Amino acid sequence: MPDPIDKPFSPASERNREPILEVLRHTFAGVHSVLEIGSGTGQHAVHFAAALPHLVWQASDRASYLPGIRQWFDEAALPNTPAPLALNVNDAWPDIQVDAIFTANTLHIMEWREVQRFFDMLPKVLRNDGLLTIYGPFNRAGQFTSEGNARFDAELKRANPQRGIRDIEAVDRLAAQAGLEPLADLAMPANNRCVTWLRRGSSTITPAQNR
Repeated sequence: MPDPIDKPFSPASERNREPILEVLRHTFAGVHSVLEIGSGTGQHAVHFAAALPHLVWQASDRASYLPGIRQWFDEAALPNTPAPLALNVNDAWPDIQVDAIFTANTLHIMEWREVQRFFDMLPKVLRNDGLLTIYGPFNRAGQFTSEGNARFDAELKRANPQRGIRDIEAVDRLAAQAGLEPLADLAMPANNRCVTWLRRGSSTITPAQNR
């Protein structure tokens, strides 16, 4: 078993995992399979899979991240975390179908063309009546919701001008084009949001209340 000291670790993932889990306990209560896109270190996957044993949590990320994710999985030894998949939004997506897709702090790291590709590919893997939940910062009507988000956006753009915090209205339009409709938009700590969309169909899933 790999030495735990060598495992990748994200302080942000450690801080935000409990607030996100509080949302997912409700949102994913009727879900059986989840594809996490951009699993990063694998911390979220292990924490959420352990707390939500009724679902299979399929982690994925670019190939370079998979060894670190496997270290977390090997140590946790959970029955509902299959081997992580290699997934780059720009390349071919895995041939799977899931009840829900989750991603955290990824849209502002992607270039806008990659965000568009992300939404274009969702119908390939997300079943009818499936859920998409995205955690992270969003702008509203082209405006930052906090000074901290404005500073963060400037940092992102210094590294890559194509990165940045996305306008929720623009993301909503992409979701609509992919056949998804808004279901919940929840305030989270540190000026983040947890936004969920439903792939249109006769769903029996009860939406979370906005707060």
